[in-house]
Amino acid sequence: MTTIMASNGAAGRRIGRCAAALLLAGLLLPVSAIAQDRGTLNPKPLPPLAKPDDPATPAKELFGRKTAPAPLQARTIGFYSKGCLAGAVALPINGPTWQVMRLSRNRNWGHPNLIAFLKRLSAQAPKTGWHGLLVGDLSQPRGGPMLTGHASHQVGLDADIWLTPMPNRELSRPEREEMSATMVVAEDRRDVDPQVWTPAHLNLIKAAAKDPQVARIFVNAAIKKALCRDAGSDRHWLDKVRPWWGHDYHFHVRLHCPSDSHDCKPQPEPSADDGCGHDLDYWFTDAVLHPKPSPPSKPKPGLRMADLPAACRQVLLAP
Repeated sequence: MTTIMASNGAAGRRIGRCAAALLLAGLLLPVSAIAQDRGTLNPKPLPPLAKPDDPATPAKELFGRKTAPAPLQARTIGFYSKGCLAGAVALPINGPTWQVMRLSRNRNWGHPNLIAFLKRLSAQAPKTGWHGLLVGDLSQPRGGPMLTGHASHQVGLDADIWLTPMPNRELSRPEREEMSATMVVAEDRRDVDPQVWTPAHLNLIKAAAKDPQVARIFVNAAIKKALCRDAGSDRHWLDKVRPWWGHDYHFHVRLHCPSDSHDCKPQPEPSADDGCGHDLDYWFTDAVLHPKPSPPSKPKPGLRMADLPAACRQVLLAP
């Protein structure tokens, strides 16, 4: 995530981070809505592309048609919002303490580090009071840009975890495609909903943030506010948890680049503070809570293969 720095101490840093947030809003903005879109019980294959070799073909059209991982050594390639994934591993749709949602999307793929992390975190869920995790989107079988939803989730190191505890039974296929996660933010967007938010939510996010492989966790600003208020004296993990648009039904975990993936572009380290001061105040200004409508604009064409790291072509063309 790019940070634009102003030139005058703490105030400058606040301005810089706010400006960066405005510039990068498009990277994560669609996620909350798309996470609640229903899946389908009868997914159908996409039709073949008329000109798949045309350089103008959006990369999302190519990667979105790959239904199996590239049989290559596991590695992440590029940045979280501009890259791909070789040798992906699927998170099993059922585990002792997790269930995968929206199976029709086929987005339960990740780098082995991500799969191991999710199993590790889910095993801690019962200690927070939850039976387990409901896991949303990870990546496509070969990563890359997606046809719908996320701008990130391209390199197998991002995962959405629903803010809804797993029930003590196996969900049916229709439930996994159609049920919604729980909205935990109050209607005025200034705090969490006290009728929904529980200490278990804090403890689960805290457990994720304390994992050494985690680089960032994105949550709604109201959730960050609640975490800051209720964290107590153990606060060193809060710097990883950052507010972002949406993220009121789920939290988004992002891992560090794996040591074996030399083509992976890392997420810059978070600032040294816990993010609970004036930086957080920005998210509750009227300009953010009640933004003016944007003027109509032409849709952007999206990333093409030439925009991605060269190694992604090998991933795409692998058998």
